[in-house]
Amino acid sequence: MKSLIYGIIALFVVTSCTIDKTDYNAEIGSEVPDNYEFKEAVSFTSGNYKISIDALNGTFYKGYNELHLKIVNTQNNQEVTTSAVTFLPIISNADGSKSSCPHEYNVAYDSANKYYSGYSVFTGESTTTASWKLYISFTVDNQTYEINKDISVEKQSNKNLNMTAFTGKDDEQYIIALISPQKPTVSENPLVAGVYKYNKPTTPADTFPDPTQFSYSEVVGYTLKLDPRMPEASMGNHSSPNNKDLTQQDDGLYHGVVNYTMTGNWTLNLIMMNQNGLILKGTVVPTDFTPGVEGVKSELYIDTLF
Repeated sequence: MKSLIYGIIALFVVTSCTIDKTDYNAEIGSEVPDNYEFKEAVSFTSGNYKISIDALNGTFYKGYNELHLKIVNTQNNQEVTTSAVTFLPIISNADGSKSSCPHEYNVAYDSANKYYSGYSVFTGESTTTASWKLYISFTVDNQTYEINKDISVEKQSNKNLNMTAFTGKDDEQYIIALISPQKPTVSENPLVAGVYKYNKPTTPADTFPDPTQFSYSEVVGYTLKLDPRMPEASMGNHSSPNNKDLTQQDDGLYHGVVNYTMTGNWTLNLIMMNQNGLILKGTVVPTDFTPGVEGVKSELYIDTLF
């Protein structure tokens, strides 16, 4: 039973709009928030050590979160820089199931910036029936500390940082999370996304929380073919020139270019292909200019707005 519970993955697919019910006019004029300042989102203590985690705007959001973790010895106020640190976020649901999300489990120290650097792609917001908890361990002077802390994950109000979760034709579970730009301009914008896959456990679950049951990895060597459109009827589902498909770069993230030719609602229609060119998810959308008719979306898409 433990193995069954730990292995359950709850995918939280972005469904921010539906083709037949979308009120595009209500979206226009919405302020696009941009958060560029890292602030403390949570802190807690274990023995003589204080652990703090900084995130953009001091908040954990649904979607991609860059995280900066610090460990301070409260006895001498010295930062710990040589510890082995692990980071595991887990969401518990009302039915008893538990799952995780893409995250950096072994967090490495960034000596240039003086913090442990990691990320977490929270797949759902905190609710009365779904609660997130962080499980963190660190080792100092051959002593290992294991602690956990309840956290709150908030709604991401910036649609340029939306995400989607889905099952590919290979029966693997994937997540795509937009990372940049936070606040696009009417121009060719560098587009950055993280692409992740759930690693199905190959062994029975050990003592909770067993990280082998909650493991994700960055997808390697795939291609995200990109076709951005303005899907609302008044825009005729028109596209734009000079877009570039997303491919993986040295930082492990996927980089491309999206050309927004005007402000408003855009849909990033995607086709995900593996290293062999096999389509795992996504469909080609019609190229017709259709004023008065809402545009057809790919089987795989993410909505944006600016």
